[in-house]
Amino acid sequence: MNAHSPALTLAMRLRQIRKVYQGTTALKGVDFDVVHGKVNVLIGENGAGKSTLMKILAGIEQPTSGQMFAGEQALTLNSPREAMARGIGIVHQELNLCPNLSVAENMFIGKERRTRFGRVLHGEQRQLAHATLQRMGQDIDVDALVQDLSIGKRQIVEIAKVLVSDVRVLILDEPTSSLSEAEVGILFSLITDLKRQGVSIIYISHRLDELIEIGDHFTVLRDGHLVGTGVRDAVTIDWLVERMIGSQMNSQLRTGTDPAVHQLAPVVLRVCDLEVASDQGSLLLNKVSFSIRRGEIVAFYGLMGAGRTELFETLIGLRHAIGGRIEINGQTLPLAQDIAGRIRAGIALVPEDRQKLGLVANASVRDNLLLANLTRYSRVDGLARQPMDDDVARMIRELHIKAEHADVAISSLSGGNQQKVVVGKNLLTEPHVLLLDEPTRGIDIKARRELFEVLDRLAKNGLTILYASSDLTEIIGGADRALVMCQGRITANLTRQQLDEPTLVGWSQVSRKDSTALAPTEKETA
Repeated sequence: MNAHSPALTLAMRLRQIRKVYQGTTALKGVDFDVVHGKVNVLIGENGAGKSTLMKILAGIEQPTSGQMFAGEQALTLNSPREAMARGIGIVHQELNLCPNLSVAENMFIGKERRTRFGRVLHGEQRQLAHATLQRMGQDIDVDALVQDLSIGKRQIVEIAKVLVSDVRVLILDEPTSSLSEAEVGILFSLITDLKRQGVSIIYISHRLDELIEIGDHFTVLRDGHLVGTGVRDAVTIDWLVERMIGSQMNSQLRTGTDPAVHQLAPVVLRVCDLEVASDQGSLLLNKVSFSIRRGEIVAFYGLMGAGRTELFETLIGLRHAIGGRIEINGQTLPLAQDIAGRIRAGIALVPEDRQKLGLVANASVRDNLLLANLTRYSRVDGLARQPMDDDVARMIRELHIKAEHADVAISSLSGGNQQKVVVGKNLLTEPHVLLLDEPTRGIDIKARRELFEVLDRLAKNGLTILYASSDLTEIIGGADRALVMCQGRITANLTRQQLDEPTLVGWSQVSRKDSTALAPTEKETA
């Protein structure tokens, strides 16, 4: 299938790009065309070479061999500044913001507007920042500190930081991984406007339905090779999956467990009338009640601001409730208990932002796995190395973590394997309840399936698992049941048989006065 007709104008061409890192070849003679004024989708599993190719295009890395062209002109980019001067901007998957600076200051880092005497024109920057956010349909205060924003709003600021400059080629790496459905719609509208203005978009995502919706031209990489190109209307999800992994993949992440089995199991976690307030006094959680039985995998679904992350942060002790009750195995926990106390009580959390909150980036796989549980190995004369080595080897084996050895840097692993390390670190605390907030953010479909296979095995061994996700397919394909949240309340408790997109979306937009969770067998309709 030919990706491009001769009539199409190419904004950029990459030819026979190779990139070698210390004996490992990340790109093996890849050709890539960027069609002018279109959305150019680049897709592949983690480790396929997508990020490396984009780093080359953005001037962050230089190719070992191969050529780049802007139109008919040969192009060499030695730095991101050179790329930006050429109108090439990149929005990275991992956020690159200064939390202690304002939104406007972040948007102009490294490109401050100054007088001829060097004084920063803060007023002008604020106006331009505000205009850019308004253009994106976002009412974000440009004077707000980034550290006070939700992760979804930080993602929007990251995109705005690039758009405030005059970009002609915009690279978006997993731009919607932290966005709500409404914010994704706003971003897609913005992309449509940018296309009309002649901006060429390079779009990377693991959300296949999203790619089919927004993409015009498709390029698929596998193991550093170009394995397929296609055009809109000729590309399907099955077509993409076959080229990414060499075969088709079932949408079900796990088979689920018979509800009758769970009804016989004891309740491990019980939450009654939980209330949590913001710093301004408004309720983030409003009389939230539910119970989870041993071995259940329960999903929490809701739009941004529904309260899912706030609930998980409260359960782990990062936030303190102002009312209600939390019980683990029948034992009531103090509402003001700290994180260490909650871990001792048997709760563990895999956070949404694994880079910032889940990992130590410059440490090894071994050290990251052991980090949350060092007191377990403490002896009078220091740390007991043999039990540590045994636990590290067991986690690598049981979670199928792909690493050359335990002492390699965590940063050298793919996103899916990094996430498994975060899960393993928490499992070594021997929890009764494992919480996962957006567990597959930024990992590919194969890694997502592997992670859910691990969760399924853990649940069958008696671990109680709660995960929050904004991905509908992940809710439908992975959960035994789902609790839907809206405006800090639980609006529905849906069995696996009741899980479908219209039902989930409908309940995510309905706020119930009675927040008591419904019985799993009770029929609900929106």
